[in-house]
Amino acid sequence: MPPTTTETRPFVPGTTGWTAADLHDPEIERRWFEGRYEIISGVLTTMAPAYHIGNVALYRLTAIITRFPGRIPGDFTMEEQIEVEESRVIRADAAFFTPDDERQQLQAAQNAGRKDPAQTLVMVPPTLIIECVSPGHEQHDERTKRRWYAEFGVPNYWLLNPFKRTLKCLVLRDGVYHEDVAGKDDDEIRPSLFPGLVLRLAEIWPM
Repeated sequence: MPPTTTETRPFVPGTTGWTAADLHDPEIERRWFEGRYEIISGVLTTMAPAYHIGNVALYRLTAIITRFPGRIPGDFTMEEQIEVEESRVIRADAAFFTPDDERQQLQAAQNAGRKDPAQTLVMVPPTLIIECVSPGHEQHDERTKRRWYAEFGVPNYWLLNPFKRTLKCLVLRDGVYHEDVAGKDDDEIRPSLFPGLVLRLAEIWPM
């Protein structure tokens, strides 16, 4: 398929000058949703490949939390597109939104003059973001996105690595992430975000 061309540049990974506003163009939006893209400091980039064991581990983790009767109200979404700033649109593997997060998102969309809030990128920090770390892309999740989410104000950031069988739960304090709890293999951990929840990591790993 030939690249979609705007007035200034083709829709090709590696090209520069992209912003969240470009996604308001129906043709650009169509190409965006056909692939797995991010806008990183104005550069159109492709995301790391999603591996099967990563998808399984992420699904199991979110399912355990969703079934926990004492959890705070909210819902998980997958591959959420987040407008951290105009020149930076990134996709979170999973995000947890409380009802208050949803109200803030609606208000932010209305304040920005978006015609359809339901077709608006996420403009407010969700309560929790989970990234599933892929081999060879550890630095992007563990350093780069960690810094971006902190700057955006995401209160909780979890790093799930099914290849190393680790889960690290971070909380934001004074603009910096600090380790809340972490574990590996068959450990049991108790993240403070969901009081009373015991995560038995052996139940998460697919192999």
